[in-house]
Amino acid sequence: MKISVRQAPPRSVWALQQAGIHPLLAQLYAARGVNDPHELDDNLSRLIEPSQMQGTAQAANLLADAMRDGRRICIVADYDCDGATACAVAVRGLKLLGQAMGFEQVSYLVPDRVVDGYGLTGSIAERVKALGADVLVTVDNGIASMEGVARAQALGLQVLVTDHHLPAQINGQVSVPAADVIVNPNRRCGAAGRQQSAPRGAGAQAHPGRTHAGGCAGSA
Repeated sequence: MKISVRQAPPRSVWALQQAGIHPLLAQLYAARGVNDPHELDDNLSRLIEPSQMQGTAQAANLLADAMRDGRRICIVADYDCDGATACAVAVRGLKLLGQAMGFEQVSYLVPDRVVDGYGLTGSIAERVKALGADVLVTVDNGIASMEGVARAQALGLQVLVTDHHLPAQINGQVSVPAADVIVNPNRRCGAAGRQQSAPRGAGAQAHPGRTHAGGCAGSA
């Protein structure tokens, strides 16, 4: 096994230390591309605006159309804290927004880490279909689930991926699944967003209301 040592730019380390960050943490942060203390600010005001993320308008339209047409939505969550929170936000939010039109057809599926592994797999897509769903929405997973998304679509499911993790790299190229819509804060209006400024699972969950057309164009 070969260990690769990340290089930490001295100027970045110095700037972080001057802001009162412990020298060891400053070294670790700088080695991971953090150059300014403001990048470590976790205040909600620092989160990315929804309009700066690709796919938000398309995601809102997909969900609104599904509720209007009475299609059944299944949330596929991750099993950790932000995945569970995102699942609760999605289920409760969609039911709340659908009350006016009598829409309550929202279910969820939380995979078992030991049995199912991580992410949207083909077998999970089949379980979602067996539940009678028409639309599959991932929260806190899915950005690297090429086969799972493909299987879901082959089963006739619409797929909306909401995730905050980094996309997969295949042969040195960034690759994302061919979902109907993808919302990921690391894919900001054609620019590579930095993960430290990205919402986690719950924050990446799209708001299922109609939005203006001022956001990014394209769904993937």
